[in-house]
Amino acid sequence: MASSLAAQLAEIAANSRSTLNTKALKAAHSKSLIFEPRVAAGQTFAEIYTLCRDGFEELCHLDPRFAYFNNSLWSDQSQEQDRTQMTKDENAALDKHIEAFLHLCGSRLRLMPAIKAIEWLIRRFRIHEFNTAVLITTFLPYHTTPVFMTLLSILPSELPVEYRFLYPYIKSLTALPRAAIVTQATNSPNFLSGLSQYTLESCRTKQEYPALISFWAGITAEAVNRMLDKGRSGRRAIQTQNNLALLQEIGPVLSDAMVMKDVPGLRIASYMIVTILASKGNLGDEALRSFMDQLVLGWTPDTHKTGLVCLCILSQFRSAKQLSARVTKALLKVPEIAATLSEINKDYRADRLANGLALALVDRLSKKGDIRGLPVVKSLLVSELLQKKQVKVLCGMLLVAPFRVNDEVDPDGQIRKELGSWLVSLSQAGGNAGDSIRAAIKDADVDIDELELKLGTSIRPTLAIEDAPDDMDEDSKPVVAEERTLSVDFEKLALLPEPPSSCLAQGSSSLLNDLSSFFISVAGNEENLKKFDEAPILSRPLAPTKSFYLSFYMRLWCGPVPTLAKVAALERVKLRLKEDDCADHDFHAILPYCVTALSDPSKKVRRAAGDLVTVIGQSFTKSSSPGQTWGTKDLYGKTDELHWLSPEDVRKFVHSVLLPSLEESVLHEDHVLTAITSALEGETEKKISSSVRLSIFKFLSSTVIATPLLPTKLRLLKSLNSVRKISGTSRTDLLLPLLRWWASLGESGAQLTAAQQSVDEAALDKACVDVVIANNQAGHGLLLGLAKDAKTATRPGLIRAIFSRIAKIWPSMKSEPQLSTAQEMLLLAQTPLSPVSVEAAELLRGVDLSTKILAELLGSLENELKMPTAPSPYAKRRRLSAPDEKPAVPLQPSAEAKATVNKATFILELVQSSNPAQHPELLPNLFEVLSGLIHLRSLVGSELGYLQDLVLSSLSAMIPAYKNNKDLSIDASVGYGDVLALCIQRSSSPHVINAALLLVASLAKTAPEVVLHSVMPIFTFMSSSVLKQADDYSAIVVHKTIKEVIPPLIETFRKNKRNLVASTADLLTSFVTAFEHIPAHRKHELFMSLIEKLGPDDFLFAVIGMLVDRYGPTDNITEFTTQIIASLSVETQLQTLIKSLDLTNDILKPKPTISNTLLGKHDKADQDPQKIALKQLTLLPNLLANRRLKQEIVKLTENDDMESAKVLELYAQLLEHLLTLGSAVKAKKALYSRVGDALANLLNLLSISSFIKTVETLLDRKDVALRQKVLRALELRVDKESNTDPKSRAALLAFLPQLTAVIRESNDMGYKHTAVTCVDKIAEKYGKKDLETVAAAAATIAGDHCLGQPTQSLRVMALLCLASLVDVLQDAIVPVLPAAIPKALGYLEETVAGGSPDLALHNAVYTFMTALAQHIPYMISGAYLDRLLTCSSASAAAGLDSEANQNRVDCLKFIATLVDSKILFTALNNNWSKAVSYGYPALAENLRILGVALDKHTKSTVSKNATILAEILLNGLDVRRVVASADYKGPQQDETQLEALESAVNENALKMIYKLNDASFRPLFNQMIEWSVSGLPIQDKKGRTLRMLSLYGFLHTFFDNLKSIVTGYASYITDNAVKIVREANLKDDNERELWSRVLETLGSCFEFDKDDFWQAPTHFGTVMPLLVDQFLHAGKEGFAAEVTESLIPAVVELAAVADSTEHHKDLNTRLLKLMRSEEAGVRLAVVKCQQELTDRLGAEWLRNLVEMVIAIRELQDDDDEIVERENQRWIVAIEKTLGESLDTMLQ
Repeated sequence: MASSLAAQLAEIAANSRSTLNTKALKAAHSKSLIFEPRVAAGQTFAEIYTLCRDGFEELCHLDPRFAYFNNSLWSDQSQEQDRTQMTKDENAALDKHIEAFLHLCGSRLRLMPAIKAIEWLIRRFRIHEFNTAVLITTFLPYHTTPVFMTLLSILPSELPVEYRFLYPYIKSLTALPRAAIVTQATNSPNFLSGLSQYTLESCRTKQEYPALISFWAGITAEAVNRMLDKGRSGRRAIQTQNNLALLQEIGPVLSDAMVMKDVPGLRIASYMIVTILASKGNLGDEALRSFMDQLVLGWTPDTHKTGLVCLCILSQFRSAKQLSARVTKALLKVPEIAATLSEINKDYRADRLANGLALALVDRLSKKGDIRGLPVVKSLLVSELLQKKQVKVLCGMLLVAPFRVNDEVDPDGQIRKELGSWLVSLSQAGGNAGDSIRAAIKDADVDIDELELKLGTSIRPTLAIEDAPDDMDEDSKPVVAEERTLSVDFEKLALLPEPPSSCLAQGSSSLLNDLSSFFISVAGNEENLKKFDEAPILSRPLAPTKSFYLSFYMRLWCGPVPTLAKVAALERVKLRLKEDDCADHDFHAILPYCVTALSDPSKKVRRAAGDLVTVIGQSFTKSSSPGQTWGTKDLYGKTDELHWLSPEDVRKFVHSVLLPSLEESVLHEDHVLTAITSALEGETEKKISSSVRLSIFKFLSSTVIATPLLPTKLRLLKSLNSVRKISGTSRTDLLLPLLRWWASLGESGAQLTAAQQSVDEAALDKACVDVVIANNQAGHGLLLGLAKDAKTATRPGLIRAIFSRIAKIWPSMKSEPQLSTAQEMLLLAQTPLSPVSVEAAELLRGVDLSTKILAELLGSLENELKMPTAPSPYAKRRRLSAPDEKPAVPLQPSAEAKATVNKATFILELVQSSNPAQHPELLPNLFEVLSGLIHLRSLVGSELGYLQDLVLSSLSAMIPAYKNNKDLSIDASVGYGDVLALCIQRSSSPHVINAALLLVASLAKTAPEVVLHSVMPIFTFMSSSVLKQADDYSAIVVHKTIKEVIPPLIETFRKNKRNLVASTADLLTSFVTAFEHIPAHRKHELFMSLIEKLGPDDFLFAVIGMLVDRYGPTDNITEFTTQIIASLSVETQLQTLIKSLDLTNDILKPKPTISNTLLGKHDKADQDPQKIALKQLTLLPNLLANRRLKQEIVKLTENDDMESAKVLELYAQLLEHLLTLGSAVKAKKALYSRVGDALANLLNLLSISSFIKTVETLLDRKDVALRQKVLRALELRVDKESNTDPKSRAALLAFLPQLTAVIRESNDMGYKHTAVTCVDKIAEKYGKKDLETVAAAAATIAGDHCLGQPTQSLRVMALLCLASLVDVLQDAIVPVLPAAIPKALGYLEETVAGGSPDLALHNAVYTFMTALAQHIPYMISGAYLDRLLTCSSASAAAGLDSEANQNRVDCLKFIATLVDSKILFTALNNNWSKAVSYGYPALAENLRILGVALDKHTKSTVSKNATILAEILLNGLDVRRVVASADYKGPQQDETQLEALESAVNENALKMIYKLNDASFRPLFNQMIEWSVSGLPIQDKKGRTLRMLSLYGFLHTFFDNLKSIVTGYASYITDNAVKIVREANLKDDNERELWSRVLETLGSCFEFDKDDFWQAPTHFGTVMPLLVDQFLHAGKEGFAAEVTESLIPAVVELAAVADSTEHHKDLNTRLLKLMRSEEAGVRLAVVKCQQELTDRLGAEWLRNLVEMVIAIRELQDDDDEIVERENQRWIVAIEKTLGESLDTMLQ
């Protein structure tokens, strides 16, 4: 068992990161993000630092914050830091720097500089081991990138617990999926916490980046969602526990995240997670409240919207409580909070948040008196955000709030007063929200009467509500909470001055306001109320005779007072009228005010008013009627204009109108007004006479005028404005003073009056204006007068009401008032911008304007558009304008011109909005306006495109009416077409031009005579405008214009029997001129549309001709015209081509006709007709080459029907025209050439069989040039034909005899040439199918009629054709060759013998000979080959171009490989002397051919021809001697060329030797040696030396390549070599070179001796002394280099191969003797030799050291410094070999 110490040591070793294991250290060092492990393992920290430092510096440039780490992680000292040697504190400090650096790098991990920087941390600080968690977390957002997988590969085996889920991905090195991360975050709180803390820390240090935040948010959201789903299992208590645990885990993180104001992205992400928690976590109110507080604590304007969404969602899961103070304050700071919540409510429910906010604000109001939140509360209530229950609760709180506000909070009552105003405003809100608020107030458990009294205002809803039960007793009625002591007030009341006679008289004092306030304060107490009623100031006893008492109470119940006060006032009057002193008085003056009370929103008021009406009605019965009428004198002050009712009329009004409807009126506030309206209109059950109705009508109307009470006016007008007239008296007649009065008030006066009586000013504006009925002159005039009155203009509400009324009565107005009103409105609309001008303009835009009105408006505009320079609109032919008209001079002031433009804009917009199609009669007016606008442009300096577009669009809308209605007609004499032409010409607006063109198109379709005379200039203008536009709409416009205008135009020309093409020349010119500007994608479609509408049969040739003439036959034009013509039928295409030829003929005529019209006159010097015709003819071949045309013609000609006959007829005409044109332009080369091209393409249109027939016909013509062109076309046609088509094959092979006949019979060489070319093509493609016919053609070509002709081009073509025929016929051509080959070789000899060879003929001969060598090499005999090689040598030396050389070389290569070897080698040998005479190129080529042959042929073949091959090689080795001899007459060759030749000879010799055995080669080798020594005269010493020089060059190569295999062959050369070395005259350059080459050859022989050949004493003794003696030459001047380069290596190799102590001693002895030579050069050479021997043989050579020491010692004091220095080097070499010093031996 291991000891405890051992266990401890093992544990320490396991946890330690330091090790002495070199393999482990190397493996750890190889961990890299960038480099492969094997590369990383070999890098030093200095190299890594240098590389990674670059990345760090780039990061510093990107972000200066990286510079902070320059002195820590990136200091020079960091290269020496080793974490395993650092203390714990030092490592902790380093970890902080590393973590900060990684946080900062996180956003740039996709950049290579960041990877380089982290690479340094990994390699130097091993952060993948020491900081694993933070490193992985940094890279985790990039888990899908390759760098993350690289990181996985370098992680340690032990990972932190939270990251152990990575093990499977580390093992497989696969990408980490997001699902795995989410799963880990769900199951591992530590992982989620670590990721969250990393993200928060990055945000705190402002190092966050979007990818990190989105990654954290996504992972956390999914994890929280999954954890919530998991926590739902089990009992509710367990679920709650799980949710709380999750909240404790994630809550702090979210709290921190939501308060980071500088990181909006993080806050928004936390909102998302909190939303998930709230929606699925069943959180309590306290948790939600905390989250909401945290949320608003950290939000900023950037995150308001998102934060509000989150608050809305949180609030939905919270109970309906008010918000916390913090959240409330934050929400109040949000601008337009209610509107923002309404917008959010479209996607998320916001009602609970809005409700909580409103409740909190109301609570603040109750407790602190803070009224700042009331606008928000109102906005929330009226925005329809809240549910009905929430509205009810909130309204209840608002209604209770006044009772909760005490005097401490609101000592002066200002808060309650403000609250009352808001409650009134809420109670009057409109829409569904208002309905909900009023319903909530109705259902509120609050005494409304007491509340109204407390607030001092009326807050009753405006809709009918249920009152409390009628049987409520007095004790149950509400009382004022606070008891007041009113004695002082009553005392003051008694002292008040005398009041006015009536409270309804104009100019009543402020006394009434004080009395009203006092009455309201006592209205809740019956005792005080009675006491007030009996006050002397009210004069209650005098009520029947004086107006003050009753009018005071009338004013109260009609005013803005609490309901209880109104009821009390009504009760006071009712009680007073019941008294006896009132029985004989007529109080019908009170009835209008009773009607006002009956229409009050409060049911209690209406019930009290009903009781009062009943009391009054009791006085008017059939039996009795009161006498004196009350109030006639002083009720309204002056009463002259007041209309009073007779008692009978009163009785009928009360008993027939009011009393029957009383019960319904009490139930509903509007019923009484409806009843009055019905009665006045005579629609009641009890019929009332018109006189009575009129009397009542006048009475009520006069009351409305006289009463100062606006509520009374407003409610009575609601009924009166529903009655138009009674017995001829309209309401306008009676109530117009009211409108005058109300309009006479200024803005402030009207606002003050309405505010004092709590009346909606807008409602009163409308009611007063509604008194005016249609067609009432006075009322109409007043409305117009008020509209123009400057005082009225200060009241925008009244202005709106006036214009709204005019608009409402407009349909009922007669035409004349409508016209005058429209004119007045137009004047008002043109005034400077004001509410009046705006409303006037809107009025005209909103009403239906008749044709008459529109015509008048346009007429007024026409007068203003007639400028001084403008001509009369109806000149000759009543033309509105002329294209050549000069622009008007701006004589009018600029302001007037601008006003005219504004007026025109407005009127034309009115016309446009009035559905112009219903007003076709306006067409002349609009054309007049359009003409005027064209002239107005120059005055205002503007395009006026909008105005013109308005006119044009209106005109376009009217045109269909003229087409559908025969009663409508357009006057063609006025010149509308000229107006449109001028509009198009002068406008630069594409929209205007398009609109004008569409109008032209519509007119051309409806009334063509209107615009046809102006069509040409219109199309001319189109070419410079709309045709250039690239938009689709412009294209549609152009197409429609073409479609609608051109057909009637052409039809008109036909009727007038005019030349169609000539008549439309200008039109065609406009399109052709615009061609280059038309967008490319529109050209084809546009011109096709034009051609189709014109008629392609008549016009296509003209369009094509004009395009070519203007732009030339460019690629673009050619392609375009080809596409155009290919889109049409075959007949049309052929007709177009015929007419194109006619046009070309016309161009060339002395007096052209149609071409002058289309293309312009060509009689000018710069317009040569031939050049113009050349353009046309250049295009023609391209049109005829159209593939589709060919296909369709072939298809049609295969049939035998009428259509086919028509096509063939057209084809014949085209051919005839083309031939005729060809004859006409024969003298003009360029034109004639184009005609020929066109003819060729034309003939190519037919099928091959038809084509052959055509060719046969044409070959019978006398024109040889034409026949030649036909054959050329045939040649091209053959190229295109398929070799598998039996029809083509049969037709062409059948045509061969005719071609051979042409070759035999024709005297024209060009014609023959073309025929041979045709034969070549046909034979090449189809020849193998009919060898006999082809062989006959070959015989003709090889004969005197073709190949034998003197024309070089014909010879070339014949030879090339024969080459093709050799391939086709092969053996079948043999009978032809005896005649062909000699001719070919003869031509070759001629061409190479001349001064300037014919390269074409040269290449043709070699092509022919190549074909022979390839297919029938046996036909190349020795004689032929001799001649060919001779010519080849001459050709090689002639310096021809690369193509000629390549042809020759290719031919010779085929011959070398395919011709019989004996014939080839013999020919090469025979040709050698001639090749030598031609110099180096010929010799080099022969040697290459020989090499090819040697490579190709087998050993046996080479062996059979060894003798002749050896002869060739000997000749090659003798070249050096031959070219140096006096007899040589050829070109001189330098040493480089000679060496290259000898190298080639040696290479070929080795090829031959490799294919021979020893028995075959040894005699040849012996023969070679004998040849070198005995083949020349003795006196030719130079020749013998040069031959030996070449031979030993071969021998050196021989021994160098074959090595030890041929060492034995050295015996053949030993004696010769010794002799050469011994007898060499080194003063002769050749012999000196030979001496060096022999030594080099011996050295090679020595080097590869494996058989101890040279160790034998005989051989060693022969060469060794001789070699040593050669050192004596080193003393001679200039020989040191040869000795060092040639002699010393040979001696060293000999010593190395002679592995014998005796041989070494003998050699050393001889060398030591030479070391005592008197010549310093000899001593130096021997010392160098000793150095080499010591290095090569080592200790073996140093066995003779004892003898050497003596010589070494002597040389230490040598006279020559170089010798002494080399001697010292030798000593060093010896010491190095022996391993010991020689000092002791040398002393």
